[in-house]
Amino acid sequence: MQEVEAKPRFFSSRNGRLLAYESAPGTSPGVVFMGGFMSDMSGTKATSLETFCRKNGHAFLRFDYSGHGLSQGNFADGTISSWTEDTLAVIDACSQGPQVFVGSSMGAWIMILAALQRPEICAGLLGIAAAPDFTQRLILPHLDEDQTARLHNVGHIELANAYGDDPYVITQALIEDGHNHLIMGGDIPLNCPVRLVHGLQDTDVPAQLSLDLAQRLTSQDVTLTLIKHGEHRLSDLASLSRIYLVLAELIRVAGSQTPQALAASSIEEDMS
Repeated sequence: MQEVEAKPRFFSSRNGRLLAYESAPGTSPGVVFMGGFMSDMSGTKATSLETFCRKNGHAFLRFDYSGHGLSQGNFADGTISSWTEDTLAVIDACSQGPQVFVGSSMGAWIMILAALQRPEICAGLLGIAAAPDFTQRLILPHLDEDQTARLHNVGHIELANAYGDDPYVITQALIEDGHNHLIMGGDIPLNCPVRLVHGLQDTDVPAQLSLDLAQRLTSQDVTLTLIKHGEHRLSDLASLSRIYLVLAELIRVAGSQTPQALAASSIEEDMS
C-alpha cells in the first residue's frame, strides 16, 4: 500500500508548545495515531495507516509529541505527563467527534491515559506492541548498578537503540513521572471495544504485557491478536496487513456504538 507524503501543519498548544500534525478528512469515527518512544509521525506504521484510512474514507490524525519529529521541544525534557498533554491538545484541537485511538508501543500507554481523560471521545482502542508502564516494567529492572547510580546522580543515561543511530535518552524525570501514571496495578476502567496486536518475536516488549493489559481492562470486548513472526515494529507487509484487518473491524464495531449510530438504531426500532 503506497504511503502518503507528510504535509505537516502546526498549532500552538495551551502550554505554548508548537506541535506538528497531519490530518485527513473522512467518516466518523476517526482514527488518531499515537507513536512510540523517540518515534515520529513519518514512521511506516503512521503513514501506512493513514493511507489505509484515506483509501477507505476514514478520518485520520497523526502528530509528533513535543521533542519528537517536527514538533518543538527537547526530547530529554519530555515525560509521560507532557506527551499525554500533547496528545489531548491535538485531539481537542484537530479532531471532531468520536475517535478510535491507536497507540504503538509507548503510544499504547499514552492512548489509555488519553482515553481515561476523554472517555466521551474515545470510541475504541487499538494497541500495537503495547508497552504500558514501560518505565517501571521494562527499563528499571534491566539497569545495572552503574546505570542506576548514574541515573540518580547525573539525571539521565543513554541506552542502545536498535532502530537508529541516536541512543535512547532515559531521564530521572521520565522515570519519576512515569511512576505517577502507572496503570497496570489494578483495573483500568475503560469499557469501549479494545483490540491488541503483538508479535511473538518481540524482544523489546514481551507479548505477555499485552495479555496483562487485556486482563486489566474492564471492557468485555477485548481481543488480542498474536503474530507468530512479528517483532516489535510490526512494520513488515504481513504484519501491517493484519493490523489493517483488525483496525477495519474495530472501526466497524466502534462506529456501531457511537451516539449517532445508537440514536439511528433506536429510531429504526421505533419505526418498525
